[in-house]
Amino acid sequence: GQRTQFLYRMVQFADAIGKPIQLLYFPPYHSKYNPIERCWGILEQHWNGAQLLDADTMLEWAKTMTWKGLHPVVNLSREVYAKGVTLTNKARREVEARLLRNPDLPKWDILIRPACAPA
Repeated sequence: GQRTQFLYRMVQFADAIGKPIQLLYFPPYHSKYNPIERCWGILEQHWNGAQLLDADTMLEWAKTMTWKGLHPVVNLSREVYAKGVTLTNKARREVEARLLRNPDLPKWDILIRPACAPA
């Protein structure tokens, strides 16, 4: 709940789709409750001992795993993200003003309401 670039993009996304977005974070060291972390654990077991020499090999191994009876959709992204991009203090305040943080769990439970419905 502190990553300003991520929150900025999520506010933009909520505005684009015209729907609220609820962000619920798992506290640190609670990966056993996080489905994404559990999926990564299954993948690590699946390719255990395989020689992952290149991206194609890793992608093919990932495509053959199953989690909860399903094969994942696997794509390679070669997009390079700019480093060191920061929001101005004004932009950070504008993003924060759009976030409704749960008073009991302000870092872990955030609601983003869209500015208006899309045209």
